[in-house]
Amino acid sequence: HSPPAPIFPREEGMIRLVRKRSARPGKHAGLFAAVGALAAVAAIGIVVGFVPFDEAATTPEEVLRSALVRAAARNGGFAREARVVSAGGARGGRVRSSSSAAVSAESASVPVSKINQLKDIKRKETFNRMGFKDTRKGAEAEMNDEFQSDLIKEMRESMYTLKDGDITFKLAKDFGFCWGVERAVQMAIEAKMHFGDRTIHITNEIIHNPGVNEKMAGMGIKFIPVEDGIKNFDGVEKNDVVILPAFGATLEEMKLLTERGVQIVDTTCPWVSKVWNSVNQHTKKGMTSIIHGSYSHEETIATASFAEDYIIVKTMAEAEYVANYILNGGDKAEFMEKFKNAVSKGFDPDIHLKKLGLANQTTMYKKETRAIGQMMQKTMMQKYGPDKVNEHYMEFDTICDATQERQDAIHELVEDKANPVDMFLVVGGWDSSNTRHLVEIPEMAGIRAYHIDRAERLRPDNSIEHRTVDGKIEVIENFIPKGPVTIGVTSGASTPDAYVEDSLNRIKLIRSSLG
Repeated sequence: HSPPAPIFPREEGMIRLVRKRSARPGKHAGLFAAVGALAAVAAIGIVVGFVPFDEAATTPEEVLRSALVRAAARNGGFAREARVVSAGGARGGRVRSSSSAAVSAESASVPVSKINQLKDIKRKETFNRMGFKDTRKGAEAEMNDEFQSDLIKEMRESMYTLKDGDITFKLAKDFGFCWGVERAVQMAIEAKMHFGDRTIHITNEIIHNPGVNEKMAGMGIKFIPVEDGIKNFDGVEKNDVVILPAFGATLEEMKLLTERGVQIVDTTCPWVSKVWNSVNQHTKKGMTSIIHGSYSHEETIATASFAEDYIIVKTMAEAEYVANYILNGGDKAEFMEKFKNAVSKGFDPDIHLKKLGLANQTTMYKKETRAIGQMMQKTMMQKYGPDKVNEHYMEFDTICDATQERQDAIHELVEDKANPVDMFLVVGGWDSSNTRHLVEIPEMAGIRAYHIDRAERLRPDNSIEHRTVDGKIEVIENFIPKGPVTIGVTSGASTPDAYVEDSLNRIKLIRSSLG
């Protein structure tokens, strides 16, 4: 990062270390030489870019103090104390540490951004986000045995089509396990193999797929219990291993686990981490994060934990309500009641809607997120004028590629009028947001779609138990019609190919039994 402009030009930007006079000359000479050298390294590091400073710092002493904290932390800390003052003589806060502990940002009285708190956690030896090479081959073999499908491979090689009697299956060109999900599951298996008999926990479902989570439990991985909507970490002890799932964990959970001295294995999808970085940028610019997502979804809960001020909108209708309040005001009590579970502590719509930064749950509709962004940008232009819009609104593209590709692929099947599909089978967890959105696409086009979370929902009597678009679980008789039928098939980003094969084989078996 480039340092703020006032630091180095002319005298006003000079920074110096001051030490107490010692009654015994030379008593602390070695200490101050070390501190001076550390300060020099920090200052040079700021300019070069390899020693980051807190970008919230606005004065020279704050910048150097934050750099001292980070440089000292990286080098094991230094003894006693160092005080930083500006050239004008005003003293800054103290940076303390014992000889055995790294300097902490708290001891320097410098506020540390949430994203930098996360970075500090990630630097610890007890934090792993790269997996384990010693068990990688074994985990890859288990992944192949458990989750790959020869039938699905054949369909890919046959224009994504399979004919069985008078049934034609048409597979979407993008479907199933995404890279982030596959990475998370494999890292969890690697961790179990690597740590052997050590107690291993996971803070939530590894991904939103019942079969995969049952496999985790079968391997002996313990799920953190939830009591009255609150996770109970009482059973986690020092030196235990805790896996963070693909959609991440809150900053508070990570801090708690770090303080407890556990080994953390972080399988968070990099696309989710990208969203966290976006809300950090909002905070730096004094903006409220408007998060397009579901306030109860684990990913959005994690994302919100990295924002200072936020409001979560699930639909375009909710976003329009917010936009109308920005432009016209309204009933504040009604607003707060409507979003009571979807705003940060102390949120005030009359204060916190003046500057907005858009973020999203990575599994939402890309088109809807973009539409919300365009509306919010237009709202700020109307409110503050085109020349001020960049001061009041910002956004980054954080929609997951895999989510969008799967949505585009099912759109392609829906819109193929030359080879129409009679119905869709969508395989994926009932609590999977990205899978539910896949179901909505054909339904909005007037084509019936059945959402199952496992092959067993397809019953021998030709009935199907499925989740409807509005969230109801219902049973439909005579699921497979008589005569020729074309079934479109897709699966959510958390669904292994093997589970899709199980479903197709079950349909074939049911149809053959009907004669």
